[in-house]
Amino acid sequence: MRIGELAARSDASVRSLRYYEEQGLLTSSRSASGQRHFTEAEVERVRFIQRLYAAGLSSRTICELLPCVDTPSEGNSDAALERMAQERNRLCGHIDELMRTRDALDGLMASARAPRESEALAQSVRARRGSSEGTSAPRVLES
Repeated sequence: MRIGELAARSDASVRSLRYYEEQGLLTSSRSASGQRHFTEAEVERVRFIQRLYAAGLSSRTICELLPCVDTPSEGNSDAALERMAQERNRLCGHIDELMRTRDALDGLMASARAPRESEALAQSVRARRGSSEGTSAPRVLES
């Protein structure tokens, strides 16, 4: 199949497919006119590559893992699992860092809101006092 069909069937852009090929993640044969041709198996391979990218893996890491997928053995499967565990730990660290950043931002936002909320409360109290000054309460007459 040609690159446009592979793109349509794998939900990847033509540009992404060319990039995958440049990175050594995807292979194609060429026609006499230089057009890329891909096998049916490449549809699932592209989807798998996209899942790896979505999981946060780099193209270099994906290049390291694909041989383990292409020709699995006990040795390279263990190596692939170890590499995926490293990537998972890296992602967990990044998530922790993002959560700390989010919490710090929440604190800054709360600090920025505090003066506004205090001022709004003060205005509300002043407004209530001002409206009660215009009404007269019954007076107690002293004898």
